[in-house]
Amino acid sequence: MSAVDSRPGDAREAVAGLLAAAAVATSLFGLAYKPARLIPVAVVLALVATRMTERHSRLAAIAVATAVVCWTLGMTIAVVTERPLY
Repeated sequence: MSAVDSRPGDAREAVAGLLAAAAVATSLFGLAYKPARLIPVAVVLALVATRMTERHSRLAAIAVATAVVCWTLGMTIAVVTERPLY
């Protein structure tokens, strides 16, 4: 038995899952291209997804953690390689 209700296709849950997946993709893309511009957007998407869902809570937590790690790595890579931050 699961601790979370298994309700059939709630639109809010589907949107939250998509937002979390978009946050992960945006974070990873931000590593290579302008981290100070993209990764804050990913953080906002991840936090909104976290607040919206109970069913995809693990994916939303992974999205938040990915955004934090990518922020740190992206800024480090940009500074070390002397690329523009934004």
